[in-house]
Amino acid sequence: MKRIAVVGISLFLGCIALHAQTAPASQNPPAKSAPSSANQGAEKMPSPAKQADIRKLLELTGATTTMELTMQNMEKSIKPMLANSLPPGDYRETLVNLFFEKFHSKMDVQKLVELAVPLYDKYYTDEDIKGLIRFYQTPLGQKTVKALPSLMGELTEAGQKMGQDFARQSMLEVMAEHPELEKALEDAQK
Repeated sequence: MKRIAVVGISLFLGCIALHAQTAPASQNPPAKSAPSSANQGAEKMPSPAKQADIRKLLELTGATTTMELTMQNMEKSIKPMLANSLPPGDYRETLVNLFFEKFHSKMDVQKLVELAVPLYDKYYTDEDIKGLIRFYQTPLGQKTVKALPSLMGELTEAGQKMGQDFARQSMLEVMAEHPELEKALEDAQK
């Protein structure tokens, strides 16, 4: 039971981090080499000027708003899964609500921004950040910021539907090609 709840919470946090990334950040290789094993765990913070530029980029791209919305959406999808991982009882809703209340007191968007700064520093040079700021200040950059959440949402939905259709087709084809498996499945369901 605890393992399922931990997995659900881990998925929640992982999805927040994944969805909080802007499209360009996830498509570029690191601009710097990986830290040596002696330096791992002790991330070097970028210069104050670069930190300010990264925060400006996050603001221009709507990353903080995206982070907030992602946290809200992930909570909506994780809440039932977390509740269902617990044994039935009147306590479940209260426990889950108190968990998320406690979680929100610890996890806020500003902490995610602080987490993002050294990661953007790792993947982008100072010139990259300045170039992205220039782009996102243009009309096309602002159109990209406005369109990307809807575009990604529709693409995700279409991809999920396609995946479900292909999964259904694949299972039907496997059952048709292997009647012994279809019979074994029917026997197991009895």
